[in-house]
Amino acid sequence: MKTKYLIPLIAILIGFFVLKTLLSYTDSTNLFSMNQSSSIDFSTQVKPILNKHCISCHGGVKKVNGFGMLFRQDALEKTKSGKPALIPFHPEKSDFIARLTHPDPDERMPYKTEPLAQEEIEILTQWVKEGAKWGDHWAYVAPKSQEIPNKNFFTSLFSSWEENDIDYFVKDRLKKEGLSPNGVADKETLLRRVSFDVVGLPPTQTQVQKYLNLDDDNWYEKYVDELIASSKFGERWASMWLDLARYSDSRGYQKDNGRNIWKYRDYVINSFNENKPFDEFTKEQLAGDLFPKPTDNQMIATAFHRNTMNNDETGTVDEEYRVAAVIDRINTTFDVFQGTTIGCVQCHSHPYDPFRHDEYYKLMAFFNNTRDEDTIDEAPFLREFNKADSKKIDSLSLWMKNKYDEKKIIETQQFIKYLEPRHHAHYADNYINGTLLGDRNIGLRHRGSCRLPNITLDGKDVMLINYQSKFIGSSFEIRKGSPSGEILGQFKIDTASKYRNAFIQIKPTTGKHDLYLVGFNPKLKPEQDIFQISWFSFIENFWKDDKKIFADFNNLINSKTDNTPVMISNHQNYNRSTHVFERGNWLVHGKEVQADIPNSLKFGTYKENKKLNRIDLANWITNKENPLTSRTIVNRYWEQIFGIGLVETIEDFGTQGSKPSHPELLDFLALKFQNDFNWKPKALIKYILMSATYQQKSISNANLTEKDIQNRLFARGARIRLTAEMIRDQALDVSGLLSKKMFGKPVMPYQPEGIWQAVNSNLKYQISEGEDKYRRAIYTFARRTGPYPQQLSFDAPSREICTQRRIRTNTPIQALQLLNDPVFLEASESLAKIMKKNGKSIDEQISFGYQKIFIRKIKNDDLNSFKNLFQKAYLKSKNNEIFALSIVANAMMNLDEFVSKQ
Repeated sequence: MKTKYLIPLIAILIGFFVLKTLLSYTDSTNLFSMNQSSSIDFSTQVKPILNKHCISCHGGVKKVNGFGMLFRQDALEKTKSGKPALIPFHPEKSDFIARLTHPDPDERMPYKTEPLAQEEIEILTQWVKEGAKWGDHWAYVAPKSQEIPNKNFFTSLFSSWEENDIDYFVKDRLKKEGLSPNGVADKETLLRRVSFDVVGLPPTQTQVQKYLNLDDDNWYEKYVDELIASSKFGERWASMWLDLARYSDSRGYQKDNGRNIWKYRDYVINSFNENKPFDEFTKEQLAGDLFPKPTDNQMIATAFHRNTMNNDETGTVDEEYRVAAVIDRINTTFDVFQGTTIGCVQCHSHPYDPFRHDEYYKLMAFFNNTRDEDTIDEAPFLREFNKADSKKIDSLSLWMKNKYDEKKIIETQQFIKYLEPRHHAHYADNYINGTLLGDRNIGLRHRGSCRLPNITLDGKDVMLINYQSKFIGSSFEIRKGSPSGEILGQFKIDTASKYRNAFIQIKPTTGKHDLYLVGFNPKLKPEQDIFQISWFSFIENFWKDDKKIFADFNNLINSKTDNTPVMISNHQNYNRSTHVFERGNWLVHGKEVQADIPNSLKFGTYKENKKLNRIDLANWITNKENPLTSRTIVNRYWEQIFGIGLVETIEDFGTQGSKPSHPELLDFLALKFQNDFNWKPKALIKYILMSATYQQKSISNANLTEKDIQNRLFARGARIRLTAEMIRDQALDVSGLLSKKMFGKPVMPYQPEGIWQAVNSNLKYQISEGEDKYRRAIYTFARRTGPYPQQLSFDAPSREICTQRRIRTNTPIQALQLLNDPVFLEASESLAKIMKKNGKSIDEQISFGYQKIFIRKIKNDDLNSFKNLFQKAYLKSKNNEIFALSIVANAMMNLDEFVSKQ
């Protein structure tokens, strides 16, 4: 372009920019609509007043005098006076308004408390005058596309601070508050900060040397990319998800015995490392078993909802605790994926949010038909076979291919793989001279009987039982209809000290029938049980007279396998109906309901009049029209990185939760996550890390401290305490002790004696050997009634319930633990040896150790302090140099800098 055209073009562009700025200014200051009165906004002006002053008496919990304010429909209904208390467009006719200024204290509302402020009364009066419109809470309205504030050709071309669009939103808010962003942090600070945020560990010495010396404008992005590609990424981010999933290696409740569910933990780690899209991640965990041909990984994913606690204490009612697990699944699903509290709706309609009592049980119907029943073996589970047994399954399937259709082959494979469907002992009832033994076994005495109700016998000619018996001469009969009904089968019981399986041929019958087991052994004493049956199933004799096929099938049923609890949907013969629990009492059933989602969260493309299952629930959650999911998840990632969410109450997006500090930014990121990034977490995390907002110095000043002590406006970089896992892993890493081993069974590093003291528990704490003692904290055995002390001290949860936000505390116990815990003492000694090896003088040794931990060089004052400490320890130990260096290393690990990200 010729120079003579360049200047006029720039002038035109500048003129256009100025005009646009003026127009936007006049629009924002409302100069063209000064005479227009703005209407009252329900969500921001009315709802807070109702929640604070009215809802406790006129909400979802109770409606005093028949007047409720949670739903518009309730508010307009007639009250006990015979007329509505709220009449839209007529505040002068509405008792709701009249009562706010009534001269009689016994008639004035709120009842027996301070009257509303005049401004609040005026807002409510104007609201009724305008028609008393109920607005939707911001979180229940789908995110809208946002214009990036103050971004145009010139600002994007000549900006000196903004790195991506996040920064325009943050800077715009800061400007409105009279603040400015901080400068960029130095290389050393960023190297350490980003490493902890991405992989949960300090940077390696190789990375430090590489990037400190790299003279490249793109060094930071290259560093971020290298960290995100690391397999350690999954271990860091899985910790967040395991809190949400209430993952534990124990079952909870009084005994709190062990649970073999670590493969779910490994699934989560792999999912993050694979950058699995969040929508796929969600569907696998909520409904992997309902996929057309689920893989083992997809089945293991469903352990998300098998992390519920299981009570195997004798004397408990299995159905009660099965229901408790289902209730936990409803609450956790809404906590994790919708960021909305719904637990109180078990007993009554939500007092603050638009969720009705019966809607809770419609959600319950999604989870009420799974095979788990609070049994001691934690069935159902995925059985993983060795290579030899896997070949037997393949051979069996090949043999069946010539005789049966694919449906029968799949049914047989699934029975081998899951031992489902089957009935557990607690299914039996109507005992005569018998009882349910220890909540887990059918026990009958001589001529005793029990009923097996509503057994479907179509195509079933074999009863398979798992039993134990120590008496010779025992037998039982299977009778139809009554203890004296038609005999369908008989079985002479072999003695068995351990549980074994038995196949009993029964007479082919069709339809559903009550069957009765009748036991015999006249040689026994009246109080002796002739056998114990733990479970039973009715199957088809598909093997006929082929002894080899039967032997293979029997061996596979009895094979020792690695079992992981998983979700399996009920067979139609086992379906349960779902009822509303009156006042939340599981024993008092109200009307029957079908699976559905709350009316307030039904969006445009949501399909009505369809029988729904967990796949539909997962699809609804991950539908881009769902207003909560992407906001909730984006907010979680933001909180993990900045220490506080764009919505501070990440556990509650409802009307009682915090308002977003940057609502437009939240919507912008939510849409970007699901549309531009296709739900991929690594893309979102990188985008946040690449922002200038993230790269700021964490240093504050008096003005910032006064205006924004919590850093809600993000005018500086985050300075927060590291997580419990990061603190321990960092100590092991800088001392050279940290194991690189990934995955597998949980380990037991050192912990004091006496932590595990559960009554009747079979769990023993046996300290791991070799490198297992030094594995990352995510692999430490997680027990609900006895969490690992170091993690508990630094605010890790016990995981009895879903934990959405760890509250950071600062206690003396934390300092004492860092100074005295054998793990940190051992790490200090190991680091001391490294310091000794890498420095000729004490100055060099201390400087090396400090720089290894904190990346930056030590200041002279700090060096002198540590040298003084070294000299005192050296003299006290009678010239033991390693001991003295260990004391120095231990002191470094007790610094605020060590336990903080800054």
